[in-house]
Amino acid sequence: MRFAALGDNCIDVYERLGKRYPTGNVVDTGVNMQLLGIPTSIITTTGNDQNGEWMIQTLTEEGIDISHLKVGNGPTAVTYMDIEGLERVHGDYEEGVLEHMVFDEENLCFAARHDLVHTALWGKAEDALPKLKEKGAVISFDYADRLDHPFVEKTLPYVDYGFFSYKKSRDSYIDQYLKDKTDRGMKLAVATFGEKGSLAFDGQHFFEGRVYPAKVVNTVGAGDSFIAGFLYGILTGKSIPEALDKGAKVAAEVVSVFEPWVKRKSIHI
Repeated sequence: MRFAALGDNCIDVYERLGKRYPTGNVVDTGVNMQLLGIPTSIITTTGNDQNGEWMIQTLTEEGIDISHLKVGNGPTAVTYMDIEGLERVHGDYEEGVLEHMVFDEENLCFAARHDLVHTALWGKAEDALPKLKEKGAVISFDYADRLDHPFVEKTLPYVDYGFFSYKKSRDSYIDQYLKDKTDRGMKLAVATFGEKGSLAFDGQHFFEGRVYPAKVVNTVGAGDSFIAGFLYGILTGKSIPEALDKGAKVAAEVVSVFEPWVKRKSIHI
């Protein structure tokens, strides 16, 4: 069983707090998946600067396969962050080498040899999905809270597992939204509601997921870690309710630390 994460990486910098750490949507999902015991490869591009060296060192220490990680000529992406209460606030973003990141044929052949390939809205992999699907890849995509983003329609024919962050709780709109996505190609569509739980639709039935109590330190990584837990459940043959439950448990652990994954120990299974 192997998992590939294809897309972005960056350094989050909290200048006011004097904190920083390596992250990125697919990095966070991939590392959490590795911590759950599924061998993971991350396919991305770092810069040839100190931040890029830090990213490579971090992923290596976490046991990630970085054989298809590229080093570009320029700076690693950086996002400037802040905290209001317990919620993250995104500031300026310096895209660095990600501006010109591409996934070549070797990357795609390698990714397709994994049991599942995951990417995200800002991962710059949307144009690679048709080729990945041609190669037989099973694909998951994190659309974040951009339910009306053009990439939803563009990628719909190729995505097996779609994840959406919905700022409200379950209502008729999100029910119909998830149903529409499975009617038009997705195997499974999942919405997360933050502290209000989650919802999955498999084309026939809705499944509601709970949340677990947590001492919240930082909400960064909550969505990515939920996705890792959920996909871990799917890859290991769990039912959809069990997968939703695993996602909630992993997310509860991650929001209890400042960083987007629980470092130096495996997540409790």
